[in-house]
Amino acid sequence: MKMKEMYGSLGISDAVLEFGLDIEKQLKERFAAIDETAEYNQMKVIRAMQECRVSDIHFAATTGYGYNDLGRDVLEEVYAKTFHGEDALVRPQVMSGTHALHIALSGNLRPGDELLSPVGKPYDTLDEVIGIRDAAGSLKEYGVTYRQVDLLPDGSFDYEGIRAAINERTKLVAIQRSKGYATRPTLSVSQIGELIAFIKGIKPEIICMVDNCYGEFVERIEPMEVGADMMVGSLIKNPGGGLAPIGGYIVGTKACVERAAYRLSAPGLGKEVGASLGLNQSFFQGFFLAPTVVAGALKGAIFAANIYEKLGFSVVPDSTESRHDIIQAVTFGTPEGVIAFCKGIQAAAPVDSFVTPEPWDMPGYDAPVIMAAGAFVQGSSIELSADGPIKPPYAVYFQGGLTWYHAKLGILMSLQKLTDAGIVRL
Repeated sequence: MKMKEMYGSLGISDAVLEFGLDIEKQLKERFAAIDETAEYNQMKVIRAMQECRVSDIHFAATTGYGYNDLGRDVLEEVYAKTFHGEDALVRPQVMSGTHALHIALSGNLRPGDELLSPVGKPYDTLDEVIGIRDAAGSLKEYGVTYRQVDLLPDGSFDYEGIRAAINERTKLVAIQRSKGYATRPTLSVSQIGELIAFIKGIKPEIICMVDNCYGEFVERIEPMEVGADMMVGSLIKNPGGGLAPIGGYIVGTKACVERAAYRLSAPGLGKEVGASLGLNQSFFQGFFLAPTVVAGALKGAIFAANIYEKLGFSVVPDSTESRHDIIQAVTFGTPEGVIAFCKGIQAAAPVDSFVTPEPWDMPGYDAPVIMAAGAFVQGSSIELSADGPIKPPYAVYFQGGLTWYHAKLGILMSLQKLTDAGIVRL
């Protein structure tokens, strides 16, 4: 069967395929640069694993309290070495990126402290963690106040606003690298470094935490290398490589990680407990594969940006911008556009391709959200997925793809659904 016939058998018309192939031909140089970054990061991971003397004994399972879990401890050494931290917490008991952030924040903030976001409002699921929206157990309930400084209209930092916001109670600054459900630019590692240097110049003892979700291995350096005290993420995003079935990580200074560990388990226990339950091999192998998997997801994001920008839609980042995370935002301006796009992503999935995604009231969000993800791991956004809130400006957020070829199919299928619905014309 020829390639065109193969795509046709999956529901992709000749017109959509040819439109996509024309775009792909123009991206060869950018794809080659992504492959070079992936090669560099692959070597970085291998070096860390070799320096930590990873062995098959580290794949053994532990149960119960998990005392003396050699694999768990070595895995955390690998993360710390790769990401240039003094210590790391990498656990299946961390249920999501939001949970990891909650642990990092609540472990390092005390009643009377103030949390500052210098990059505008954080991702929606942190609203209730912080107390922006009232919720039981929020930081607000424990006497932690919150302040934010919005980005300037051009997406740059409001340095004067940040200087004015920092006060004697400011204990921790949370910097969200990725855009979340916003259309602002994603922050590069060098931009994050400039912001941290500015903040530390005002008050050196402030803890600078970076929400690194969706950003791992996109660049050759990570936030710990530019002055961050903590970086936090989810294992069912970039660093899990599609193999981690659950988990999150916190990398940082020894003191910050230790306080977070006491919050995750209990005061006095910290990192000493927490069984790995046979997941260590998936965690090690997923981390090993992560640079290559992230490269495929990046190619898919760039492919999507170029396709939808050419069709006249607003895309963030645009078709030529440098990339600092794997997320691609496309603004359709109508609910129908967001829904059709997500239906295309779902239809391209290896799992649940026959399911039709619909908007629903998800916990932690202030508007109905539609999510498309036929994934091997539920909610894994390093796998091909798309989601968006059904509210203005009606933007969809596309990310992932364990292989470039699957990401490519997903984008072509999204375009097919939009074409079939009469929303776009080729």
